[in-house]
Amino acid sequence: MLEVYRNSSVDWKPSPVVALATSVDDSQVAAARADGSVEIWLVSPGAVGWHCQLTIHGDPNTIVSSLIWCRAGSKGLPCGRLFSSSLDGSISHWDLFNLKQTTVLESVGVSIFNMAVAPFVNDTENGYLNDNVGDPETSDSDTSDSEDDSDSDDDHAPSVVVNPRVALAGGDGFLQIYSINNADEFVYIKSLPRVNGSILSVAWSPDAKFIYAGSTDGMIRIWDARGGIEKHRITVGLGGLGGGSEICVWALLPLRCGTLVSADSTGSVQFWDSQHGTLLQAHSYHKGDVKALAAAPSHNRVFSAGSDGQVILYKLSSETLESSVGSAPNVMKKWIYVGYTRAHTHDVRALTVAVPISREDPLPDQGRKRARRKEKPVDFSYLKWAHLGVPMLISAGDDTKLFTYPVKEFTQFSPHDICPAPQRVSIQLAPNTEFSQTSLLLVQGSHSLDLLRVCVKPGPFFDMARGPSGGLASTNGLFQIKSSRKIICSTISNSGEFFAYSDHAKISLFELKKCIRSGKKEVKCKVGESELTLNKRNFPRKLPFAHSMVFSFDSSRLMIAGHDRRIYVVDLHSSELVHTFTPCRDLHDQELPPTEPPITKMFTSSDGQWLAAINCFGDVYVFNLEIQRQHWYISRLDNASVTAGGFSPRNNNVLILTTSSNQVYALDVEERKLGDWSRQHTYVLPKRFQEFPGEVIGLSFPPSPSTKSVIVYSARAMCLIDFGMPVDRDDESEMINGQDPALRNLQSNGKLKRKWTDSQTKKLFGRKNFEFIPFGDPVLFIGHLSKSSVLKIYKPWMEVVRNFDSAPVDKHTFGT
Repeated sequence: MLEVYRNSSVDWKPSPVVALATSVDDSQVAAARADGSVEIWLVSPGAVGWHCQLTIHGDPNTIVSSLIWCRAGSKGLPCGRLFSSSLDGSISHWDLFNLKQTTVLESVGVSIFNMAVAPFVNDTENGYLNDNVGDPETSDSDTSDSEDDSDSDDDHAPSVVVNPRVALAGGDGFLQIYSINNADEFVYIKSLPRVNGSILSVAWSPDAKFIYAGSTDGMIRIWDARGGIEKHRITVGLGGLGGGSEICVWALLPLRCGTLVSADSTGSVQFWDSQHGTLLQAHSYHKGDVKALAAAPSHNRVFSAGSDGQVILYKLSSETLESSVGSAPNVMKKWIYVGYTRAHTHDVRALTVAVPISREDPLPDQGRKRARRKEKPVDFSYLKWAHLGVPMLISAGDDTKLFTYPVKEFTQFSPHDICPAPQRVSIQLAPNTEFSQTSLLLVQGSHSLDLLRVCVKPGPFFDMARGPSGGLASTNGLFQIKSSRKIICSTISNSGEFFAYSDHAKISLFELKKCIRSGKKEVKCKVGESELTLNKRNFPRKLPFAHSMVFSFDSSRLMIAGHDRRIYVVDLHSSELVHTFTPCRDLHDQELPPTEPPITKMFTSSDGQWLAAINCFGDVYVFNLEIQRQHWYISRLDNASVTAGGFSPRNNNVLILTTSSNQVYALDVEERKLGDWSRQHTYVLPKRFQEFPGEVIGLSFPPSPSTKSVIVYSARAMCLIDFGMPVDRDDESEMINGQDPALRNLQSNGKLKRKWTDSQTKKLFGRKNFEFIPFGDPVLFIGHLSKSSVLKIYKPWMEVVRNFDSAPVDKHTFGT
């Protein structure tokens, strides 16, 4: 029986989400965090859930205030180009191919609180052709009687495009208009007349003819976009908790019907007639500042969120009024309050809507017949509504979480937690090191590295809330390395002798040694009977900073995936660069300059022959370290990203990979083909594994050359896969309504619904292949300590919440 030693002492402090934006093609959602990083999430309609495809580590000293996507043209990515504004007044472009933040507009000393890109319109005066925008009187024909939430906007790129225009809301009261050229440069066009106070929110009308601006003086101004003339000035606050200059207009949302929605610091959400500047309706259901607004693609539903943690739905309703005899009945439309949900514990800062238009389906079965299955059992409510073409709302804020909701059935289902472990701490384990067989843990913080000693305390017991346990594991701090810059990646050697990290400037290498008394002042600690010293090693100069690093199994070499898209091999004994690889698709192009995306994951075989490198989009490159040549290129498996991998200790030629669609592949790298196991089983995995809770984020092999098994895990569960056992079909007699009892016990929030019985426990930890164990608390890391024991690092979410800088659910936040 596998013994699981658990520990929850690792510090984990994710950063708040400050902005969201959906890509041009609706395939991705960008999330900006307060630490300067931007995450790109793939919109998923399937059972597995969303996938964070890549993270760009930006300037931690720059606070992002808003995000926008704009079309990239024929040579750019379909998702478009991503830009951000910041409170220091600068504008940045986020290069998704090179994982790089570039400042495209330098700061002039004035904060930019918001920015908005002009929509594409069928108007040559505005610079765009062949992009249809419905008539304001007819395009929003959806009412409460219509449940069609299909996007009525044209999703095709215009045949003729000039540079898109962007409006910037400045802290100095100026609203500036720029255009973005093909070189991603912001070209100044003009400024609109200055207003009192700061402009906090800005939006374009659907036809791009008007610009709306909300400010700290409690006003909404409607400008003619072409002439820069102020058309209307609206005073907000009617129906709210305050009035006049004390009100901050945090968000604006124009609808195709000509209605303008505003959100302010009094807790009011107001609906205005933008043509006449008159109030239509006001709702005051929020108990604090309303910070974000979003609309369904059909514009018949509006969502609001703010500092009270609520997300509220308003719906366009039709009411028939009595009319005189012989005349047609009058129909009055109004926005009604429908309901709310409160999944967030802290302020909600951002909302966006996405519509899944693609999914990560497996590749065809190469002629194999799929196992026939009954209707999919459903346990997570997300599976009931998350389908292709079904609009979904995404919310995020100070509690660092991202939740998604069905736009159409908002009040009928619970919110779905996109990332149960946001900004998961990078942890690596070196078991049975050369230092008295001690297991060492390397924990990467944002600006520090902690080297910890793992001590286990046997005492088998079963924790009903957290799964099986062989006892508790404690960690003792040995060394801590602090960095003045944000750490991007780190790694530790199997022997525990070396560890390294990289920030945005350079790579630093450290060596642990048994203490030899020389009289020199050295950093020391004691492990077992030995005293250890920590020394910083010299490193080859002019090497670029890294996106990923890994040591060879024998700890003699360090492989570095540089930001310049090359892979460098450094000999640790001589501290010299011994080889440079250039990943490529065609093996004849190895001597050419790099053209492939950056490498973000690397794995080495225990015999030192193979290096597998994975780029940020899921392509795989295999290198032969003995002859120093690229051996194989593998395009994206099942069109999905690689989430975890490693070489089997039993057979160094077998590379195990898991993907964001939770498929498992065994690749024969020497023969350049799928392994026998994958050819037989990859597309007919048991149903209980296909419904594995959450995305696989890691795997662990037992440290034994005779092992045939691997543990794969997500933040919510782990699963033991034995490649030497048959892949059994699901025994329907052991399943309730076609579903494993373990899955039924796990709700969408990751908590156990009820305690397990002894019979279920025995069944769960028997030798049934592909059986999984659900967790009650988010898991950060799982790694083997020995052939029969593993270390599980977890953290109760409420402990994480208590360490946040901001207080839960701030009732009123005022000021700029």
